[in-house]
This record gives sequence, C-alpha cells and structure tokens, in this order.
Amino acid sequence: MASASEEWLLENGNIKVLSKEMRNGRTAHNVSSSSLRKKSDRALLAGIRVGFLRRFLGNLQEVLLGTKLFIFLLAIPFAIAANYSHFGSVPWVFALSCLGLIPLAERVSFLTEQIALYTGPTVGGLLNATCGNVTELVIAIFALIQNKVGVVKYSLLGSVLSNLLLVLGSSLFCGGIANISKEQKFERKQADVNSLLLLLGLICHVLPLMFKFTGKSDPELTAFATLALSRASSIIMLIAYFGYLIFQLFTHRQLFQEQQEEGVVESDEVETDETPVIGIYSALIWLVLMTGIVALLSEYVVATIEAASDSWGLSVGFISVILLPIVGNAVEHAGAIIFAFRNKLDITLGVALGSATQIAMFVVPLSVIISWIIGVKMDLDLSLIETISLGLSILITSLALQDGSSHYMKGLVLLLCYFVIGACFFVSWAPLNTPNLGFSSEMVRL
Repeated sequence: MASASEEWLLENGNIKVLSKEMRNGRTAHNVSSSSLRKKSDRALLAGIRVGFLRRFLGNLQEVLLGTKLFIFLLAIPFAIAANYSHFGSVPWVFALSCLGLIPLAERVSFLTEQIALYTGPTVGGLLNATCGNVTELVIAIFALIQNKVGVVKYSLLGSVLSNLLLVLGSSLFCGGIANISKEQKFERKQADVNSLLLLLGLICHVLPLMFKFTGKSDPELTAFATLALSRASSIIMLIAYFGYLIFQLFTHRQLFQEQQEEGVVESDEVETDETPVIGIYSALIWLVLMTGIVALLSEYVVATIEAASDSWGLSVGFISVILLPIVGNAVEHAGAIIFAFRNKLDITLGVALGSATQIAMFVVPLSVIISWIIGVKMDLDLSLIETISLGLSILITSLALQDGSSHYMKGLVLLLCYFVIGACFFVSWAPLNTPNLGFSSEMVRL
C-alpha cells in the first residue's frame, strides 16, 4: 500500500515497485545517471492541503531539484535572456546554452525511467535506448535544418571519440587509482558486441571515403555514388541497431541484467524498492517540456557556433569535435567515473561503449536519413583524418578491453590518445585569422 507522501505525488496510475524484472528495462546509462540524483524530502509538502498545488510543487521538487546538477539549470534562463536582450556578446549565448544542456540529458533519463515504471521493462528499455543521446540528436537536426552538415558530422564523431577515449579512459584511470590494490574485472561479452557494432559502423564510413580516392576522374559521379552508398549504409546501420535492441532487451537480456541490478543495489542514491515519484502524465508532459528546452538551447548553440569560433580563436571543427561532445557527455562522464571508483566496471563500460554505439549506429544513420528527407545532402564520408581517428580509437579501445581486466595504465593510454587526437584537430582546423604565434600562414594552412 502506498504511503500518504506517495499518494499525493501519484495522481495517475498505480504504484509499481521496481522489481527485478522492471530493472531489466534500465540501461547502464540510466543506472549511471542515477548516481547524480538526490532524494527529495517529500514531507516538506505534506502540509499543503490543496491537491493540485501539492502535486504541482511536488513535481517541481522532483524534476528540478532532484539532481546534483541543479546549479547548471540556472544557465537556461540566462541563455534565453542573453539571446533576446543581446547583453554581452553572442559567445555568451553559446557558452550559457552549453552549460544549460549539461543537466537536461540526466533529467530526460530520469523522466524516461519514471515512464518505464508504468509501462514495463520493454517499453522503458526502448525509451531509454532512443532518448539516451537526445542532446546530440536534437543538435544534429537543427544543424541539418540550417544546412551545417559539417557541424553534424564533427559533433557526432566527437561524441563517439569522447565516449571511447575520454569517458572510458578517465573512468579506467580513476577507477584503477582508487582500486589499485584490487583486481578489476568486467564481463567481456557486452564489450565484444559493442566493438563489433562499432567496427560495422567504421566500415560504413570507410567505403564512402574510398570512393573519393577511386573516382577522381568523374567527381560528379563519385559524389552521387558516395551519397547513394551512404544512404544505403545508413539503413543497414539502423537495422543492425534495432537488432542490437532485440539482443539487449529480449534474447540476451541476461548479459545486461547483472550490471544493472548490481548498480541499483550498490548506489546509495537509488532505493532498492523504487516507486515512481510523479505520475505518468506528468512525466510525459515534463519529458516534452525538457525536450523542447533541449531543442531551444540546441538552436542557440548551432546559430552561435561561428561567432564563438571567431571570438575564441578556435575553429568550428575543433569546437564541434572536442567542446560540444564534452558538454553532451558530461552526465555519462561523471556517472561512469563514480561507478569506476566503486569498482563497477561493467556499468562503466555499459555507459561509455553503449553511448558510443548509440551515436555511431543510431544517431549518425538517422541524421543521414533525416537529411535525405529534408533535401540536404549528407553522406558518411568523414574525410581522411576523421576516419582514421575513428578507426584507431575503436581499435585501441577493443585492444584495451580484450582480456576482461583493467588497471589505471589502460585508462591513461586512452586519455593520452584522446589528447593527441584533440591536438590534431586543433592544429588541422586552426583558423587563418589566428594571431601570429610564430608560424607562417602556409604552416597554419597545413
């Protein structure tokens, strides 16, 4: 039976205890995000007798104050005010929008979990699988609408590189230091599945690149063939991703079950018998509202990225590949490190590899399909440097995880690889109007 404090929060539906079966609908991303949440004191509003007001204030308390990242939510109204009142400079709009996007991904994860408690593990798992990287997807859509295909390609590439090298590397490094006297083990089967999918995605990027080098005699025909191949490959990648969902949620859910239950039990921020804290209709309304705010801030980011580039002396490519993914992956980064400190590497790997797989096999091909629908020509050709960076990142991550064990040295190597790639993009995409740093203009172009 629900307690009095639960009753006024649940205006619709029946309370369902988060059973073992229900937890199977959660992904490692959700378990990781839950480490950044904090419990709300429901007794604070128990004295309010007006039912509607009680539910409304309870929802505000849970949705807005139920995260440790609440302070970053304050950047949202400042970003909107900066955009409309034009105080300061345009880069302020870009910076404030990026800060505001940081907690929104965790809040979307929280709301999808609340909906999953009513709909069951299957629907909840599908929601989590599609909403896990909503920030990257919305930014990509707005960039495509403005025909900024380069921003889409580089931001999504940067998200994959960030998850494979920065998120995973820092997690393994910090976890290895914190558990230096313990043997760190993890389940290889999940990592193998993600590595296979990432290699499939790499093939779909390499083949369009090869067209560029084999069809120089007829550039127009080569461009047409590259675009056609990219669209066909995107369909194949989406089929592979939906197959992965079936594998994860139905046929082989036992491979993912242990890490999720272990994370729920070990996390002191999540109750073992978790009940929904807001009603299903309230969760749906808040989910739509949060997605709308993500869309608004994403539009600001895309619209002001060139101004930020000129103001900061950084190229659009470097900002898209390095800075934007760090903002988009901030929640995964923090959660993965927290569980690495607790020696829960299965959850850490599920976060980093799972998010990289979702970007590479779902968001990227979906962006190509969306661009096809709206009449924008986006292909999977990332050019030589980007494709090599992606391939080497997948290779070194697979090699680091091949023996099912970890230590801080593996994390350090992955981090250093990310820094080298970041330096490569910084130098390769340096703007020509960069102040004189002792290099000639020819060297800057190189």
